[in-house]
Amino acid sequence: MTTPDSTRSRPSWRTVLIWTAISVAAAAAWGVIALARGEEVSAFWLVLAALGSYAIGYRFYARFIAVKVLRVDDTRATPAERLDDGVDFQPTDRRVLLGHHFAAVAGAGPLVGPVLAAQMGYLPSTMWIIIGAIFAGCVQDMVVLFISMRRNGRSLGQLARDEIGPIGGAAALVGVFSIMIILLAVLALVVVNALAASPWGTFSIAMTIPIALLMGFYMRTLRPGRVLETSLIGVALLVLAIVAGGWVQASSWADAFTLSPQTLVFCLVIYGFVAAVLPVWMLLAPRDYLSTFMKIGTIGLLAVGVLIVAPVLQTEAITDFALDGTGPVFSGKLFPFVFITIACGALSGFHSLIASGTTPKMIQKESQVRMIGYGAMLMESFVAVMALIAACILDPGLYYAMNAPAGLLGTTVESASTAVANLGFTITPQDLQAAADAVGEESLVARTGGAPTLAVGMSEILSSVFGGDGLKAFWYHFAIMFEALFILTTVDAGTRVGRFMLQDTLGNVWKPLGRVSWKPGIWATSAVVVLAWGYFLYAGVNDPLGGINQLFPLFGIANQLLAAIALTVATTVLVKSGRLKWAWVTAVPLAWVAVVTLTASWQKVFSTDPRIGFFAQRERYADALGQGEVLAPAKDLDQMRTVVTNSTVDGVLAAFFAILVVIVILNAAWVCWRAVRATEPLPSTEAPYVESRLLVSAGRFSSAKDADPTEDRP
Repeated sequence: MTTPDSTRSRPSWRTVLIWTAISVAAAAAWGVIALARGEEVSAFWLVLAALGSYAIGYRFYARFIAVKVLRVDDTRATPAERLDDGVDFQPTDRRVLLGHHFAAVAGAGPLVGPVLAAQMGYLPSTMWIIIGAIFAGCVQDMVVLFISMRRNGRSLGQLARDEIGPIGGAAALVGVFSIMIILLAVLALVVVNALAASPWGTFSIAMTIPIALLMGFYMRTLRPGRVLETSLIGVALLVLAIVAGGWVQASSWADAFTLSPQTLVFCLVIYGFVAAVLPVWMLLAPRDYLSTFMKIGTIGLLAVGVLIVAPVLQTEAITDFALDGTGPVFSGKLFPFVFITIACGALSGFHSLIASGTTPKMIQKESQVRMIGYGAMLMESFVAVMALIAACILDPGLYYAMNAPAGLLGTTVESASTAVANLGFTITPQDLQAAADAVGEESLVARTGGAPTLAVGMSEILSSVFGGDGLKAFWYHFAIMFEALFILTTVDAGTRVGRFMLQDTLGNVWKPLGRVSWKPGIWATSAVVVLAWGYFLYAGVNDPLGGINQLFPLFGIANQLLAAIALTVATTVLVKSGRLKWAWVTAVPLAWVAVVTLTASWQKVFSTDPRIGFFAQRERYADALGQGEVLAPAKDLDQMRTVVTNSTVDGVLAAFFAILVVIVILNAAWVCWRAVRATEPLPSTEAPYVESRLLVSAGRFSSAKDADPTEDRP
């Protein structure tokens, strides 16, 4: 059997020249980034290195995985076609699905992680974001999406149970679900911090819900299939909502949309429940698709600004904090903490939940896993690069005045200026106040969490191109709203995925709960998920040490441990399905992430430094509490008790997650050993082949045999 790919002659000279030029440009950019010392480095080189590397990775490595490793087959019906129920399973236009998937996976990580990791310098962060995405993050997303799609959209936990066995599967089910709860809580916490006391952001975010509902009904009932038309209407309404947010902030309605963090917690819990139980076409898919326009548009606008302005990186390539581990933003040395701080921008376990949750139930053709799985992760990686640039172009004095904890900086510009000077950097009280005034804030001191720092960096770049200093405040608040929208779409999709996972697990005990069409089961499991992450969200909002400062290290570890579970499942499936020679594609990133995260877990549990170890921190505050002392930033004994409780919970969870992952990896290794030695293939849970009757534009490969005539259909 022949295909365009198998019969095509050598590439044309034009194709060779284009890819040679891309390779040379990317190599030159990497040379500047890696070798420049003691001289100014433009952010332009980071953008060029990223885009060139992404193009090469997608064109060659992603295609190799699709054709050789996965053997995608577009003659095979996907579960979206076979099980179409109009609620969870539904063939969805690949452009809409790409928007939904990207919006669902691109949350707080690519925005916040790189900003915090800027403390260690731009070089290690840039290398991990780009190289990690191409060879680890994108691979995980693409392979897990394919595996879940071949198994009727099964969740990651259920995949582990089916493919690895009862022991490792049970550990994976518990680990995946509990880790996901922590991830959703931290994502929601970033939203709360961004929207608290911000009527502009709250109003604009709230308006995306009715806009998405309108788009869903418009595309399903009023004008079916009119994707471009619906998109134009949605984008126009979104822009109007953003502009109207500024009007609301200056009007008498401002008080109605000025909400406390505690109130926002309850709003998010209610929204998460509603988003999880409504049909996917009604709210989730159109809202995420709508959000994607703003996400991609804003990041694209920021990239254009960087190329035009070519701002100089103010951060060193590798800072002293990366070597001695005494950074004020977070403690710990470059290895392993830069790799868990930058989680979602390079490799994110959370993505595997979406890739085995909503997306595999909506994909039309198998070849689309390349565009949706690998491509969406590349887009997120670029978001992380832009966030890193936004942080690294700031004056280091301002960066540390915003990101160091309040206990170190104090509450005034004078105390913050002195504290920053003690760190080896300089910013005057006048400059610090001027920076706050320029973006319309009363103070920027100790605005931890990464979101305000990113907003300041974005306002610096965008105001240099559009509007000048007079529009800095506008761009700052626009960026805050953009970040909240970016993250909230991950919370609603993640909650639905949590519901899928819980239904899969409880369905093993009582069959009706496993049916995705049984309404009582949907409502009950959705309520359990939102209440679980709502508890940790509320605890984070009221944490004296700051929810982000306390929960983000646990978030990073949990996220990467979840990636280890996903890559373990992927490697096991490849080995069991006779693809042993290609198992290195997932096994190599698995080995790396396992070493990194287990090392980080060990340090967070057993380190005697209270700045690093959770239990050391607990002991320090517990000893002071026993003597009736109050340690900053706690203000009373009740807050001291809160710190002790939260440190204990964090330490126990870090140890618990690590133990579960070790069990999963060991059990999977035994299964792989049995598969290699077995004379007959081990049982597979892959759905039987059914010929597809869906006619859509899918990809360049029409079937596995067409893609490579030497391979048999799996």
